[in-house]
Amino acid sequence: MFTLLDPKNDYVFKRLFAGDPELTVALINDLRPDLPQVESVEIMNPTIDASELGSKGIVLDVRARCVDGHQYNIEMQRQRDWGARSLFYLARLLSQQLNAGKEYQAMTSAIGIHLLDFDLFLANDAQRQRALWRFEMRDANQPDVVLGSELQLTVIELKKADRLGQEPAPAGDWVRFFEHWQEESVMSDITHEPVKKAMGSIRQLSADEEAQRLAEAREWGRINWNLSIGSARREGLEEGLEQGLEEGLEKGQKQGQCRTLQRLLTRRFGELPEWATERLAAATAEQLEAWADEILVAGSLEEVFEGRCTPGS
Repeated sequence: MFTLLDPKNDYVFKRLFAGDPELTVALINDLRPDLPQVESVEIMNPTIDASELGSKGIVLDVRARCVDGHQYNIEMQRQRDWGARSLFYLARLLSQQLNAGKEYQAMTSAIGIHLLDFDLFLANDAQRQRALWRFEMRDANQPDVVLGSELQLTVIELKKADRLGQEPAPAGDWVRFFEHWQEESVMSDITHEPVKKAMGSIRQLSADEEAQRLAEAREWGRINWNLSIGSARREGLEEGLEQGLEEGLEKGQKQGQCRTLQRLLTRRFGELPEWATERLAAATAEQLEAWADEILVAGSLEEVFEGRCTPGS
């Protein structure tokens, strides 16, 4: 019996929607009912480079263009450093329309739909009671004055939306799908056909061993990134207090990377032999990062250290 893949895993998310333009159309229409109905889309980036799944910088978004030229950037976000990076990619989707000799007036809208696997706005009670946000270029004092519609961003905080239960179907059905895909008692109550289709696709994809492996590789990359950043910052600050900020940050980063990689290796291959811990302790920060990439594809502990960057190379 296979384990159902998580549709919030961004590799799985992209396989679902980039591989099925009709499902992408349904998601757009259900989450942006205020816009004219989209009839069909062309997926602009349908492929996934499996070798990049462990990369810290890869963005597994879905970019789609409808028949009237409007472009959509649809992302599942699990990293809290989401804001500036995602705005950059959305703005780039707009600017890339300006080929040589093309007039600015010919630009079509770049519309982001970003699903967040974390709570973002919690500053006050009003923010805590709302999970769906729509951002446009508006005047701060007179928000009814809009400076065009070329750049739009819809944000849905999935966990908060699920807790509040405010979103009616069909948007609420998508929220339940992303939050409760493993719960048959919840999913059996959903009658919205696109969500039922997405659930069927999850079951089919989950039965594919290669998809399971690649989804796990993507999750390892995310865990590695989160742990290494957190450890480096925390230990860098501690060392900085004693040795000076610059030196402490550098040392703390290496220590954090080493401990993170040791945890990941132990989780993947079991208790580490002495030779492995010694090589970790002697490695540079660059070597540790290279080994972290190897862990996603290596079949054994030895293969990790025989990767493209080893001590003494």
